[in-house]
Amino acid sequence: MATEGGKSYARRDKLLEIESKARVWWEEKDVFKAEPNEKPPQPGEKFFGNFPFPYMNGFLHLGHAFSLSKLEFAAAYHRLRGANVLLPFAFHCTGMPIKASADKLAREIQQFGDPPIFHHEVVDEEPNPKDESDPNESVNVAPDKFKGKKSKAASKSSGQMFQWEIMRSFGLSDSEISKFQNPYEWLRFFPPLAVQDLKAFGLGCDWRRSFVTTDMNPFFDSFVKWQMRKLRSLGKIVKDVRYTIYSPLDGQPCADHDRATGEGVQPQEYTIIKMEVVPPLPAKMGVLEGKKVFLAAATLRPETMYGQTNCWVLPDGKYGAFEINETEIFILTERAAVNLAYQKLSRVPEKPTCLLELTGYDLIGLPVKSPLSFNEIIYALPMLTILTDKGTGIVTSVPSDAPDDYMALHDLKAKPAFRAKFGVKDEWILPFEIVPIIDIPEFGDRAAEKVCVDLKIKSQNEKDKLAEAKKLVYLRGFTEGTMIVGEYAGRRVQEVKPLIRTKLIETGQAIIYSEPEKKVMSRSGDECVVALTDQWYITYGEPEWKKLAEECLSNMNLYSDETRHGFEHTLG
Repeated sequence: MATEGGKSYARRDKLLEIESKARVWWEEKDVFKAEPNEKPPQPGEKFFGNFPFPYMNGFLHLGHAFSLSKLEFAAAYHRLRGANVLLPFAFHCTGMPIKASADKLAREIQQFGDPPIFHHEVVDEEPNPKDESDPNESVNVAPDKFKGKKSKAASKSSGQMFQWEIMRSFGLSDSEISKFQNPYEWLRFFPPLAVQDLKAFGLGCDWRRSFVTTDMNPFFDSFVKWQMRKLRSLGKIVKDVRYTIYSPLDGQPCADHDRATGEGVQPQEYTIIKMEVVPPLPAKMGVLEGKKVFLAAATLRPETMYGQTNCWVLPDGKYGAFEINETEIFILTERAAVNLAYQKLSRVPEKPTCLLELTGYDLIGLPVKSPLSFNEIIYALPMLTILTDKGTGIVTSVPSDAPDDYMALHDLKAKPAFRAKFGVKDEWILPFEIVPIIDIPEFGDRAAEKVCVDLKIKSQNEKDKLAEAKKLVYLRGFTEGTMIVGEYAGRRVQEVKPLIRTKLIETGQAIIYSEPEKKVMSRSGDECVVALTDQWYITYGEPEWKKLAEECLSNMNLYSDETRHGFEHTLG
């Protein structure tokens, strides 16, 4: 009788013994091997089940077991009914996660040696009396009780471990880990271990029908190639240039399964308004003489550019003067310049060239000419709430329809000490009044001012109230607003917005700019950008194909309405 810590586990051990004998019997009798019958099966006489191929950059885990249990129980039930049951299994090895992990190992070896010696491994630590415990404690822990403890590496790196340390946590020796610089080593190592675990789990699988993906399996590789050729011949895949999330380190698009963080994040498209700096340039910008210099402001609302009174910069923000082509210089953040460089908007493709580093203080007071603005010259002024991880760090100012702009302009006008703090001259701000451009029912043609007054907003620092004001004005302005100025006066905002944007771009006064909606980190460890890439796409939105998919779905027998709704949502 097995006892641990004074507790008997005889019943558990007996069940494990029965389980072990059953597995041996299943294998000897080929219980799970499926062969076709001589006659076509009648309804209910066969059952086929499949499981999404688990990815082989590590061991299978409890989540796999939980999801797989549903299929296993169904297959076992139909087998007990006497049905001919086929349950194959495969292992997903295609894509970047394995390659990224292999590359990380190679970089760690290059940086820290083979085997690598990481900095935290040589740091001496003082013993903590609270960590002292009975050396025999682990011996007496019951098998159904688990005790977790962060490794030194994990605790010192706030959960970020080196790839080498992750491999050590798998129980691999240093001499074994080095082999995993080769991506194909992952395919040789992990799938056989997964098979062992699945057999121990009791999966009723016909293991003759198991395989890995990638060109290590020429049969599956040929199937994928046939599939792509077939889709192309049917016009279901096309080659196109589009904006996509991209890993500069990997040199290719970064799909959801290639990301460490940022799953589901899509490119966010802006319009960059080219605000030309009026010469003469300040002495600090002398190196830019002879070039056209623009403050590059990213906006989601190009239709409001008629109402510009100034533009905003972050005083402490870090900016640069970047070469876009042979004659044009954009002043913006480095982050935005990197994105532009991967969108074919840099003198050197994929490599932004900075001619001059600047801060927001260097930009305050710059006179600029901005497209569509009724004010011939406007000035760059300080705003303290600009986020440099969004847009370009240069922000347009339309106080008639943007609550943030209205309050920031109000603060500067009303507070001489505030202007003096940032060296803002009166003539840069005091003569500029709100320019009404859009009429919104109930809000009028000075919507931002009205909403700020209604919500009793007193300062640009009242972020929550300003967020509420912004939501009110932007939604109503787009859906119900009417232009009252410009060539599209009298027409709805949502109708003319794309027209105004297109004209700005066609006349060279603006460009298209895209960046990730939120921060995306690839599995290789670099921050992703949005790149303009030439690649193959499946034409999912094609009406005829969508109709066929919907007809197929309508004839499918699904387990629950929730599953059906999920498919319907995906089909759009």
